[in-house]
Amino acid sequence: MNNQNFRKPRQIFSLLTLSLLLCGISIAQSTNVKGVINGRTGATMTVQSQDGGNVTVVLTPSTTVEEPQGLFREKHLAMTALIPGLVVDVKGSYNAQNQLVADDVKFSGNSLKTAEDIQAGLAPTKEQVEQNQMKAQAEQKELHQEQMEQAQHQQELLAEQKKIAANKAAIAAANKRFGELGDYNILGEVTVLFGNGQVTIEPQYKPELLKLAQQAMGITGYVILVKGYASKVGSAALNQKLSTERAQNVANFLEQQGKIPLTNMLAPGAMGTSQQVAPDTTAEGQAENRRVLVRILQNKGIAGT
Repeated sequence: MNNQNFRKPRQIFSLLTLSLLLCGISIAQSTNVKGVINGRTGATMTVQSQDGGNVTVVLTPSTTVEEPQGLFREKHLAMTALIPGLVVDVKGSYNAQNQLVADDVKFSGNSLKTAEDIQAGLAPTKEQVEQNQMKAQAEQKELHQEQMEQAQHQQELLAEQKKIAANKAAIAAANKRFGELGDYNILGEVTVLFGNGQVTIEPQYKPELLKLAQQAMGITGYVILVKGYASKVGSAALNQKLSTERAQNVANFLEQQGKIPLTNMLAPGAMGTSQQVAPDTTAEGQAENRRVLVRILQNKGIAGT
């Protein structure tokens, strides 16, 4: 046999071996962390993992945020959706500071809705609780069927149920702390008022918002909290929609005109007619209740207080 012809298979085999080794190295560098967001500080967030430990996650402009929409579809969202209390699955790699640099963050729509409701202070109605219970029961029945079909995975499923219970407890604790702002100092605040049925920011408030944005960018590890409210004039559904659009418009202005990065903003909270600051029986009181509250927050751990 010709020596040159003999060497070709050996060269091909060597290249295949090298390719497999490189693939193995790449896979080893990537990792997944599942848990609950229990803090946001600047462009980083803290995730309490399923084993109980905290992992610092770094968000970058290339980080993708996705909500699965079925087996093969995913909905891409902004990083403002990453709020405390959200159950997430983070994929990325660790840097030299032992921080997980996120390539991809995924979460379910149900988890986002729960976290948003807790942040906004909206208590679920009795009907919603019953629907959630029925849905949970249906999911439990489906899980039980899978357990019957896959008896060999019984121990793994029991362990997973324990993790779910731990996650629920962590969600409740994290959202209670954040909802009371117990872990944060308020370093700046602006209130924007709106006309009846209006969602557009009036010109006199724009300089105040820009000044707040400039102040925030001089603070280490700041986050911006935006909450929209409405008076009780009109239906509850309409007022919820108005509070949502008001908060979103202010958040968009801070991002586009104030140059606040999305990594430093929490998702705008739609408070509806909750937490009224004045009686809705007068025109003056209604005007005070049609508002958006913007706050600069800093974690007390950073401030040393």
